[in-house]
Amino acid sequence: MQGNAVIGQSGGPTAVINQSLVGVVEGLRSAQGVEKMLGMRHGVRGLVSGELVRLDTMDQAALDRVANTPSAALGSTRDKPDGAYCERILEGCKKHNVRQFFYIGGNDSSDTCRLVNELAKQSGYDMHCFHVPKTIDNDLMKNDHTPGFASAARYVAMAFMGDNLDNASIPGVKINVVMGRHAGFLVGASALLREREDDGPHLVCVPERTFDMDTFVGRVEDCMSRFGRCQIALSEGVQDKDGNAIGATLIAGDTDAHGNAQLSGSGALGDQMAMVLKKRLTPVGGTPLRVRADTLGYQQRCYPDASPIDAQEARQAGVFAAKLMKNGERDGSVAIVRTSDAPYASEMQRVELTDVAAKTRHMPDDFLDGDFNVSDAFIEWLRPLVGPMPVAGRV
Repeated sequence: MQGNAVIGQSGGPTAVINQSLVGVVEGLRSAQGVEKMLGMRHGVRGLVSGELVRLDTMDQAALDRVANTPSAALGSTRDKPDGAYCERILEGCKKHNVRQFFYIGGNDSSDTCRLVNELAKQSGYDMHCFHVPKTIDNDLMKNDHTPGFASAARYVAMAFMGDNLDNASIPGVKINVVMGRHAGFLVGASALLREREDDGPHLVCVPERTFDMDTFVGRVEDCMSRFGRCQIALSEGVQDKDGNAIGATLIAGDTDAHGNAQLSGSGALGDQMAMVLKKRLTPVGGTPLRVRADTLGYQQRCYPDASPIDAQEARQAGVFAAKLMKNGERDGSVAIVRTSDAPYASEMQRVELTDVAAKTRHMPDDFLDGDFNVSDAFIEWLRPLVGPMPVAGRV
């Protein structure tokens, strides 16, 4: 198939998403049949509107600078294509003679890639379609971990380390709300740098465990009696026994283009939790309990201190997607598979788009320790991914 390749980025940006973009470009350089490499501005929206840029004319030095820059260099999108939208995407492919379609993103992005691929097949339009994984939530099926997660986990771990030391200096209750809609991998990273029994986070609240307010308040009270303070890692996606996201209820139902509740666009969850704890744990007539809350927010995604392993694997995922096309594969998603723990090693594998698209991976039970903690197995799984970490000095 003689024609052009198009590459897009979708969903939340990450610290290493541009590594995957550059990886695809590098992988396509020796591909027969590829006339031009085009970048979509703001994902498939750019393809539909004709906002495309040449990527194959960039020199290696410029590509390397882009690769090492956080956030989506092409711009991203939250658009959720329906049947009519996909028809317009396919028309854009035909108009620009696109025969190789690469989409870098998470669950919803993989579903977009699947829909475009199926529509192209149904209409008899010859085109390769490949999904390149990306999400800080680490919730893609078939992957040991996903590009973007390790860098976000690195940020979360260090943010909690510093905040734990602050909380120890001026004791009280401190709540930090962490991203991760339905998966607790990222909030679990908050526990990576604990060194002593009294180090926080003392409670790690994940979406995979039912969040019961009475139990939670009791655990905070117990922590205060033991250590005189309590640091809490709270996932934005914690749910009650009926599966309702606590944060979504407090934020009053705002949703994004995919119909997902906007859990990170407000400090409501942390603020409301702080109010509950202050009200329920302050003695009648006593001094109000010192409770503070922060929402880590978008800085988790694109903090410019990427994990070296994350950057390397994100680049490899893009190169591997291009390799699949050159080897004659028609479609698929790239998955990172761990092959060794000590020393750490991984490899890229092709999986079916239908195995990933619109599906959610959750933390396995052996990564959790009760309702408010992560296990040693999780910490050991995470440790090699984040790169060198600081060690606190003690007096």
